[in-house]
Amino acid sequence: MRSAAICALFGAAVIFAQPPVPTYIGQTKFDRGQDVVPVYEGWVRNADGSFAFVFGYFNRNWKEELAIAAGADNKFEPGAADRGQPTFFLPRRQSFTFRVEVPKDWGSKELVWSLTAHGRTEKAYATLAPEEEITERMIMTRGGLNPGEDDPNKPPEITIAPVTGAAVGQPLSLTAMVTDDGLPKPRPARAASKSGGAPAQSNGAGARPRGGLTVVWMELRGPAKVTFAGSGPIAVSNGQATTTAQFAEPGTYVLRATASDSALATRAEITLKVAAAVVK
Repeated sequence: MRSAAICALFGAAVIFAQPPVPTYIGQTKFDRGQDVVPVYEGWVRNADGSFAFVFGYFNRNWKEELAIAAGADNKFEPGAADRGQPTFFLPRRQSFTFRVEVPKDWGSKELVWSLTAHGRTEKAYATLAPEEEITERMIMTRGGLNPGEDDPNKPPEITIAPVTGAAVGQPLSLTAMVTDDGLPKPRPARAASKSGGAPAQSNGAGARPRGGLTVVWMELRGPAKVTFAGSGPIAVSNGQATTTAQFAEPGTYVLRATASDSALATRAEITLKVAAAVVK
């Protein structure tokens, strides 16, 4: 009996002495195979007395993009499972991605967003806790430094031109129309150093403009990946920023264009019904 007890204790010690699984080691990076974590960002007050819960997500993968249709693996509870949440998940952290409207009498109830990917389910729990209240200005700065409501800078205004004829395998032109108050003023390009010493670290090579009005496109919902021409922000020229998109599968897609003046950002969305490829 004593030997059996010692063996049991030794076996337990071996189990608890094992290192944690790699997913929980902060320095470990996975290109694919990991899950997606829904994130509750906070809530905002609407002018009519109702509220909006704001959510984002964290795709643990560095490269893998996942399509998770609204339903059993991507749902809200209680009530309707589909609340307009993303169904296509880009890598890493995507903050302040969408909002769910709730009535003014919501009270202390809880709204839960559940996501299941690669066999693992994660949940975000939303309530109207006072410490979770955020403002529209905080969303426009993506949680960054907020100069206050009396800041003279106004956010850009953005609309997306209507499009027709979206089909698999056919490049589709997308145009965002943007206006802004010109604030903050773009900082001049930094001149290249003429000293012989080692240059400081930089995110880009050579001199480049700092700030200015730009547009970034992303896929919010869809059954498969949308490929946009180029990458990164598109400079607004003559009030417009244009790109092309290609679709791998037919279905309904929601694309988002975000206009930024380098301090504040606003968004517009377009819903597209993409037809199957035309067979000639």
